[in-house]
Amino acid sequence: MRTEERTKYEADRMLNEADRTSDEAGRTPDETDRSELGRVPRIKLCGLKRDVDIETANRLRPEYIGFVFAKGSCREVTEEQAAELGRKLLPKIQKVGVFVREDPQRIVHLLERGIIDIAQLHGGEDEEYISRLREMTDRPIIKAFRMDGPEDVEAARTCTADYVLLDSGVGGTGTTFDWTLVRGLERPFFLAGGLSPENVAESVGTLEPFAVDVSSGIETDRRKDPVKMEAFVQAVRSADGQRIEG
Repeated sequence: MRTEERTKYEADRMLNEADRTSDEAGRTPDETDRSELGRVPRIKLCGLKRDVDIETANRLRPEYIGFVFAKGSCREVTEEQAAELGRKLLPKIQKVGVFVREDPQRIVHLLERGIIDIAQLHGGEDEEYISRLREMTDRPIIKAFRMDGPEDVEAARTCTADYVLLDSGVGGTGTTFDWTLVRGLERPFFLAGGLSPENVAESVGTLEPFAVDVSSGIETDRRKDPVKMEAFVQAVRSADGQRIEG
């Protein structure tokens, strides 16, 4: 297993790859500089499963998209579906695999095949699980936490995953949590839980997250809605004066 410092360095390198190559996808140098300085949260559009979802993501150019592998989820995709969708995705957009108490061997398999770039653990996996996964792969790990009280904030603060994701439930619940709980959390975090085009700008201004993560907030009748997807991305980037072009 690598040292914590090397693990963090590698995670940051991989998670920032999209920013370093953003000029190739049509963003201006000014936009790139502001993103790298951390003024603009990165964006993760989660639960994509149709060709039109990928087409919309390619146009909007978020830093990440999410494939849900959790069994029984309405957003679940198979390995084959994710591989096919991933081939249609712009290479600069990172693919996050979302898992709930999954066999680590399967996660490593998907990482090694390049079907996903990052593993997100969303099912109460403990430090022993994270340690075991680290022994099997050096790819970045995001650990999700349900924010019910101060003890959950402390668990997120001390977690050994590369990044933590703060949510209001199992995922895709469409409800927010008490944002005041996590003010002052001194580590990069993905903010999730009930975000939408209507409230994401407020969340960015209140908490200054490393990234914002949305799923149900960009859906209509449990399908990703291209109009809502664009409105969400626009709201995040407009918070710092950015605009979608093309």
